[in-house]
Amino acid sequence: MEMASTEFKIGECKGQKLVDGEQMPLVLNPAEPHQRRLSSLVEALEANKEWFEEKLLRHSAILLRGYDVCDAEGFNEIVDAFGWDDIRYVGPAPRTHIHKRIWTANEGPLSEFIYYHHEMVLMKEFPTKVILFCEVPPPEGGETPFVPSFRVTERMLEEYPENVEEMEEKGLTYTFSAPSKNDTDSMRGRGWQDAFGTSDPIEAEKRAKAIGMEMEWLPDGGVKTILGPRTLTRVFPKRKGRRMWFNTVVGMHGKEISSAEMADGSEIPADVVKRCGEIIEEESIQFKWEKGDVLFLDNLATLHGRRPSLPPRKVLVATCK
Repeated sequence: MEMASTEFKIGECKGQKLVDGEQMPLVLNPAEPHQRRLSSLVEALEANKEWFEEKLLRHSAILLRGYDVCDAEGFNEIVDAFGWDDIRYVGPAPRTHIHKRIWTANEGPLSEFIYYHHEMVLMKEFPTKVILFCEVPPPEGGETPFVPSFRVTERMLEEYPENVEEMEEKGLTYTFSAPSKNDTDSMRGRGWQDAFGTSDPIEAEKRAKAIGMEMEWLPDGGVKTILGPRTLTRVFPKRKGRRMWFNTVVGMHGKEISSAEMADGSEIPADVVKRCGEIIEEESIQFKWEKGDVLFLDNLATLHGRRPSLPPRKVLVATCK
C-alpha cells in the first residue's frame, strides 16, 4: 500500500532507527497546515484505517506529530477512530482513569526508570496496541524508549543459544508481591484490592484464577501472585514469522518483590539476564516527547519503558485488543 499522501506526509524525528529496512518509528505529519486540526486528523484516520494498520504492522511504531491534540478528550477521539476494542489494564502500575478509554500512564515516581516490557505480557489476554499521548512534555528526560522485540531474540540466540533453548523448553514461572493498598511511592505499588477491583480475598482469588494466576496470602495482608509456566518467545501472525522476546525475565529476575525462574525451579543464570538487559538497551529507540505527540506501538512486536524524568510530565495511555 502506498503513502496516503493527501492526508499524511512522512516526517522524521531525532532518535529514529532503521531496523530491517523500516524506519522506527514511522513519523506521520500533516500534509497541509489545515490538516493539523484534530477533526481533520480523526477524519484522515477513519478514512485510512487499513492503510494505517498495515503501516503499524510493518514499522511496529508510528508517531503522529504536528497535530493539535490538546487533551484526553481529543486523544480519545483518535483512539475511537479505529473502532478497536478496549482492553482493561491488569498489572502492578498505579494508574488513574481520566476519560472514557484514557488512563494515566504509570504514576510511579518520575525519578525511577520503568523497565522495558510488553504490556500485560504475563496475562492470558494482552493488548495488541498501546497508544500514548503526550499532554505535558517533560523539561528533561522522560522519554518512552521502545525495542524491536525480535532483535533481542536474534541476539540472544547468537550469544546464548543453549540457555535460550532451555528456557524455551522448560517454560518460565514468575512471582510478584503486591501490597494490600496502593502505594504511590512505588512504580509497582498497585495494591491487590485495586488490581482485582475487590476487597474480598475470596473474590480476588476467583478473579486471579480467571486470568491464570495463583495466589499466596502474606502475613502483612499483601499477596504473592504466581504466574506460569509461560513461554520465552512468541511468534504472532502477520509479523514476518519473527520470534518476539515475549517475556519479562530481565524486569523480574532476582528483584526484591519479584522473581523469574524456569518452570522446573532451576535458576536462570544471572550473567545471561544481565547480558540480555544490555542487549535490550542497545536495541532501544527513543525520541524527545513534544506536546500533542501520539505514539502507536504494536505491543506484540515492541517492548517499551520510561526514562527517569524531571517534572512535570503527563503522558496518557489507551490499550486496545
